[in-house]
Amino acid sequence: MKNQRKNQRGFTLLIAIVITATLLLVSTGIVSVAVKEAILASAGRESQFAFYAADTGIECAIYWDVKNPSGLSAFSTTTTSTINCNSDSVNTQGGKTNPTPNQVGGASGISVFSLTFLPDPYCATVTVTKTPDLRTTIESLGYNTCAPGNARRVERAVRVRY
Repeated sequence: MKNQRKNQRGFTLLIAIVITATLLLVSTGIVSVAVKEAILASAGRESQFAFYAADTGIECAIYWDVKNPSGLSAFSTTTTSTINCNSDSVNTQGGKTNPTPNQVGGASGISVFSLTFLPDPYCATVTVTKTPDLRTTIESLGYNTCAPGNARRVERAVRVRY
């Protein structure tokens, strides 16, 4: 009987090590999945911010094209106009301001203007193209950050034709 106990002494230690290793492996897998899910959720949120910035750029361009207080399109191919989008006292921070007013319209039929959404880091670049047959294409590129070198920069585009 004494010999049998001597042979079983290390068996309990082996079982404890195997169980601990299994639990550690399972925990590592769960943590890995959780981290990947957090990164994916963050990317989805940033994509949504970029889309909202692009949509806001489209809305601004449509307003100045259709609802311009002067009654004429600000993007006319015969004259130039000055437009303001998202320009108020809240849209300034740290010496930065929204780059408005923007000069648009003119003989080329292509107008490009930018919007920033301070204090948030979002921005949009909007291109309005008017053809001689009075067709309009508005393309807005929205970004979750205005820093072009940012590795996590997301771009979303919205295009409207009428």
